[in-house]
Amino acid sequence: MASLPFIFFLSFFIISTTLTSAGAAAATIKLSLSPFPHPSSSHPHQILNNLVTSSVARAHHLKHPKAKADNTTSSLLRASLFPHSYGGYTISLKFGTPPQTLSFVMDTGSSLSWFPCTSRYLCSQCAFPNVDPAKIPTFAPKLSSSDKLVGCRNPKCSWLFGPDVASRCQDCEPTSENCTQTCPPYLIQYGLGSTAGLLLVENLVFPQKTFKDLLVGCSILSNRQPAGIAGFGRSAVSLPSQLGLKKFSYCLVSRRFDDTGVSSNMLLETGSDSGDAKTPGLSYTPFYRNQVASNPNFKEFYYVTLRKILVGDKHVKVPYSYLVPGSDGNGGTIVDSGSTFTFMERPVFEVVSKEFEKQMGNYRRAREIENISGLSPCFNISGYTSIKFPKLSFQFKGGAKMALPLVNYFPFVGDDKVACLTIVSDNVVSQSSHGGPAIILGSFQQQNYYIEFDMANNRFGWAERSCA
Repeated sequence: MASLPFIFFLSFFIISTTLTSAGAAAATIKLSLSPFPHPSSSHPHQILNNLVTSSVARAHHLKHPKAKADNTTSSLLRASLFPHSYGGYTISLKFGTPPQTLSFVMDTGSSLSWFPCTSRYLCSQCAFPNVDPAKIPTFAPKLSSSDKLVGCRNPKCSWLFGPDVASRCQDCEPTSENCTQTCPPYLIQYGLGSTAGLLLVENLVFPQKTFKDLLVGCSILSNRQPAGIAGFGRSAVSLPSQLGLKKFSYCLVSRRFDDTGVSSNMLLETGSDSGDAKTPGLSYTPFYRNQVASNPNFKEFYYVTLRKILVGDKHVKVPYSYLVPGSDGNGGTIVDSGSTFTFMERPVFEVVSKEFEKQMGNYRRAREIENISGLSPCFNISGYTSIKFPKLSFQFKGGAKMALPLVNYFPFVGDDKVACLTIVSDNVVSQSSHGGPAIILGSFQQQNYYIEFDMANNRFGWAERSCA
C-alpha cells in the first residue's frame, strides 16, 4: 500500500495527457443482465467461501463508507442483464461518439458510474474466470469526439466531492471564469475492491435516445474490478438521477454457483410521471431516506422498513434497534444488488440461524462444510427421501411479505448432500460496533424476482417470477 500514492500520481499524469480537455424524446431502455464471474477455484466450497468473504467485506463498506469525493410521455429503455456467476450482474452500455460498448456491474448500493479507461488501465487481483487482466476492454477517450474532462469549478465536480471542492482549486484565481484546473481525482472503495480515476462528461447512447454530457468516471487504476460499475444509487451522480428515471426494474436469473449464458432484462423508464399506478402483481413497501444518518453516504442507499422475519411460522424476535434506524441513523434494511449474500448484523443473524437449527434439529450438522465454506448452519441431508425446510419470509411495512424460494436461501452444495443457509454475518456482537444498515438484502436472495425501484412514487416492488 505504501506505493499506492506514487502509482496514483503517475496514473493521473498519464491520463491527463491522454484525455481531451475542455423536451428530450422519451424512451424505453432495455438492458441485458448477466451474473459476473467470481475470482475463485472451481471447487464449490471454496467458491462459497469467497462469496461469504466478499459479501461480509461489502457489508462492512456499506455500513462504514469512506467519504468520497421538459415533460414527455412516459416510455421505457430496455437492455439485457447478464449473469456471470459467483457475484454481481452486468449490463452493456455504450459511451462516446462514436459509441464504445463496455460491460458494467449493476450496483444499487453506489452512485458513480465508471469504466476502465485508456490503454494504460491497470487492474490488480483481477484474474476472474474468463477474464484476462491484460485484455480488459477499456474506453478510449482519444477515439471519442464528445468526451471532456470535468473542471474544478464545474458544478458536476461538487456532485461527488461536495460544495467545498472549489477551495481545492488552488491553481484558479478566485474571480476567474476560465479556470482550466481539473476536478480532483477520485478513489472509491467497494468492500474488497477499489478504483481510482478522473471525472469526464460523456454521451451515453441507447438505440432510441442519446443522453449528453453525463458525469462518468474514467478509471486508470483498480483492484478486483475487471469491469466498470453502473451506479444505480440515490445521489445526484447516479444513473437514475442523471437520466431522470421515474423507475427502473430488473429480474435476476437464478444461478447455482456456475457460469451461464442466460440473460434477463433491465428496464429503465423515463419521461413524465405515470401517476401512482402500480405494476400488476407486485407487492410494495415504501422507500425512506435515512436523513439522520451518521454518515452522509447512507443517504444514497435504498432503505425499506422490515417489520418481521419469519422462519416457518415462527416470528423471530429481532431487537427493534436493528429493524428501525435510531436517532444516530444506524440500523434498518437496505436493498443492494452489489452484495451477493444477504448480510445481517450478528444479533439479528443469531436469532434467525438458531431458529433454523431448532426447526431442523433432526438433521445432522455438516460442520466440516461450515468451516470450509464460511456458511452456517449447514445440514447433511444424504439418505433422506423427503426433506422439510422451514420457509424464510420477510414482512415489510404495509404488510407485504417476501417469502423466499428455497433455492434463494438454502441451496444444495457440491454433490447435493449438504444444504447451507446463504445468509452471512461477521463476528462483531457489541453495540458499540453497531453502525450503518443492520440488514443488507443481497442479489442471491433476489433471484427469480421481478424487482422494481419506483422513484416517482418512492416505493420498492417485487413479485416472484421465472426470470429466464
